[in-house]
Amino acid sequence: MRIRVWDALVRVLHWTLAAAIATCWISGHWPPRDFDAVHHTAGYVAAAAVVLRLLWGFTRGTAARYARLAQFVRSPRAVLAYARAMRAGREPRYLGHNPLGGWMVLALWATAAALSLSGWLYTTDWLWGYEWLSDLHAWLAWGIATLVVGHLGGVVVTSWRHRENLVAAMFSGAKRAPEGDDVA
Repeated sequence: MRIRVWDALVRVLHWTLAAAIATCWISGHWPPRDFDAVHHTAGYVAAAAVVLRLLWGFTRGTAARYARLAQFVRSPRAVLAYARAMRAGREPRYLGHNPLGGWMVLALWATAAALSLSGWLYTTDWLWGYEWLSDLHAWLAWGIATLVVGHLGGVVVTSWRHRENLVAAMFSGAKRAPEGDDVA
């Protein structure tokens, strides 16, 4: 039996942010530098996706249960306990984000927001041409690339360990229903 975990808005915003980040990365590193408009537009789309997702994370509706920040952002103590259990190969399954995944989400959102802000600031008359801002933007870009690799690695490991296709779940919104003490 499968149950709905992620609503349509969460899934659309997730894939929108992923596509925007990929578009920014490709357009920012493509040898012909004629993709500035694409790069800027994708950065604004990423910013909008983060803002909308944060707003949706504060909702109280039952349709957004697993979208709520309060549901998946856990204390550092809970994250460390989960990491220890994972290292020992006995981490519990979560219907929504596990404690490490919740903090990864926050890191990805924060970095995407900082990238969007630094990119926008670089286009303003006030800060255009400042090397420190360009360097910051580049460091943030490499940071989000590293986070994306970590995120994808976490998805693969969690999918394998819990015998669950998390990519398919992020498309369909449904996951296997818990059986007994199968889920934390």
